Amino acid sequence: MSQLQPPQHQDHQPGDEHRMQPAPQYIRDSYRGSGKLKGKVAVITGGDSGIGRAAAVHFAREGADCMITHLGSEEVDAEETISLVEAEGQRAIRIAGDVGDPAFCRKVISGALEAFGKLNILVNNAAEQYDWGDVTEIEDAQLERTFQTNIFSHFYLIKAAVPHLDKGDTIIATSSVNAFKGNDTLIDYSATKGAIQGLVRSLSGTLMDRGIRVNAVAPGPVWTPLIPASFNDEQVAEFGSQVPMGRPGQPSEMGPAYVYLASDDSSYMTGQTLHLNGGVILNT
Repeated sequence: MSQLQPPQHQDHQPGDEHRMQPAPQYIRDSYRGSGKLKGKVAVITGGDSGIGRAAAVHFAREGADCMITHLGSEEVDAEETISLVEAEGQRAIRIAGDVGDPAFCRKVISGALEAFGKLNILVNNAAEQYDWGDVTEIEDAQLERTFQTNIFSHFYLIKAAVPHLDKGDTIIATSSVNAFKGNDTLIDYSATKGAIQGLVRSLSGTLMDRGIRVNAVAPGPVWTPLIPASFNDEQVAEFGSQVPMGRPGQPSEMGPAYVYLASDDSSYMTGQTLHLNGGVILNT
């Protein structure tokens, strides 16, 4: 089997995009904005890198201002994302903290409202994952930590954001192919992604009368900093080879899906999931 990426590993989550080889592609040069999100304001968790950065830059190219959240250790990547959004002619701010903390999540939403005066799009994207050989290896504290980041944060941010959302506004979750097929080593991560699916489907009904749409994107293997931060050299080198397309996706291939779900193009869609997974067939 041919090597897809150079062997590499990073020793902390969620990892640094500026240290990756090759660098992920966050938007294609051929992507042309058409004002689909003009005048909108988006909050994107984990927006410093990977899929979060791709969503932010695509949103900006479509006319949206953005707030991104990131961990304090990810300032280099976060500043780069801010510069990329501003290069598209849009305003951008960042806020560092732990989305697993409900007080921080409330601060995120209040900060966006203070800076931009409104909120139209909430992207719950931040996540962490760990590769386990056996379920008995997962310590109680780590299990709680994974759920705090990957699913509790969705609740915290949604609770803070919903009172400020109106008809036509949107909530988008980053799910995973693993929510549907499972993963024998990403055990707690896959469990949280399954929980996200239940939240999206339930919340879409709750908010339907208010005209607020709730959907998800379920990526397959995507070349983001989370990959070298989660796996060993050999696993990274072959990452993405397991899907029918035989390669990992790029964040630039995810970004347009977030634009679609955030814009009026998807006005007849709620409670649904877009599967961008390299050709994996799922019975959903």
